[in-house]
Amino acid sequence: MNVQDLYRARRGSADDALNHLRDGDFIVVPTGVGEPPALLTALSDQRRRFQDVKVGQILPVQPFGYFDPTTQHHVRHVAYFFGGASRPGGQAGWTDFIPSHFSEMPSLIRRGRMPADVVFALASPMDEHGYMALGLTADYTMAAIAKARAVVLEVNPHVPFAFGACHVHISQVAALVESETPIKEVGLPVVGPVQQAIGAYVAERIEDGSTLQIGYGGIPDAVVMQLTAKRDLGIHTEMIGDGILTLLESGAVTNRRKNFMPGKMVATFALGSQRLYRFLHRNPAMEMHPVDFTNDPYSAARNDKLVSINATLQVDLLGQCGSESMGPVPYSGTGGQADFVRAANRSEGGQSFIVLPSTAKNDTISRIAPVLTPGTHVSTGKNEVDQVVTEYGVACLRGLSAKQRAAALIAIAHPKFRDELTEEARKLRLL
Repeated sequence: MNVQDLYRARRGSADDALNHLRDGDFIVVPTGVGEPPALLTALSDQRRRFQDVKVGQILPVQPFGYFDPTTQHHVRHVAYFFGGASRPGGQAGWTDFIPSHFSEMPSLIRRGRMPADVVFALASPMDEHGYMALGLTADYTMAAIAKARAVVLEVNPHVPFAFGACHVHISQVAALVESETPIKEVGLPVVGPVQQAIGAYVAERIEDGSTLQIGYGGIPDAVVMQLTAKRDLGIHTEMIGDGILTLLESGAVTNRRKNFMPGKMVATFALGSQRLYRFLHRNPAMEMHPVDFTNDPYSAARNDKLVSINATLQVDLLGQCGSESMGPVPYSGTGGQADFVRAANRSEGGQSFIVLPSTAKNDTISRIAPVLTPGTHVSTGKNEVDQVVTEYGVACLRGLSAKQRAAALIAIAHPKFRDELTEEARKLRLL
């Protein structure tokens, strides 16, 4: 049977595809816009026919019907990282959470430590050789495809056929459905004066020839907007967004001076506009790879001058970062922050920046705190944090004593909280 015959034999409706599910199955879904809307809508509509089916995913972008506490015993979401669709369930306690470094998820799936019975994923149309691309996200899904009992793809002509290790052959597929819904766009975050000030501090420290990992958020985007005059930057990141396209079009990104995979941009998932998604299609300068490749600290650190830029919610006076919860209340997840902080620390000339506004709730709360709020999930430890940046400056922490760290962090706190922080630091014997 040739690949076209295989394709026709596996093609059917989304309702038909659900016949591959069994009670108790764990469905793995790709990050963000790699989620297959027709399949997940059908699952939502028919969720009451199943018992104890779980859907694991990082950063869902649509609140499908199974995000419903009244039917959680039929089908429920399991978060690898909370987003807008899954956060209410996580905070209310009816959505579970599996913490893990992003880079380690494929290994955990391969070893059977994280379940993967079925994969539901969005894919590009098939090429003449029988391959489809998970062109929007390779992440942990490629490992799940190799492990799963059944792989179900939603084929959509708007999904780019990207290069890299993100291809699935029709012989690996149990069922597929076709859809033409445009890929969901995720707009750029709002960048205000605080974000601009933080971005300026970071941008002035980034040298020509650096390789960048840029997280999502207003502050990382503010940094990107101030790098257009740099030269010979490279990209080795987990997420590619529209800001990176701006750098490419300005001539700031050439990838020529990368030590690892020179001439290539590397990412594991895309999040942005239709323009970004079109950019990924058969672009020889761009490759999508699984997250254990992109986020592996040892591989990423092969690039000299690796720069990581990631946001946090709270920092204590030793430099510990709580980036994924507000006290014990979950907000996001572990993601790849620690992966790239470690990578930048290993890189020759590397730098990692943890960025945050100095205050929250209209300047009533200092985000730099004597100690983290009780119950806070520590995302990046004190021994790994390099530079912390607020709108008031940069605290370079590596190599400093505990007392020096406290003084440096107080100096970049909001002025109205500095006396209070100094007094608390004295009580903690940090000053």
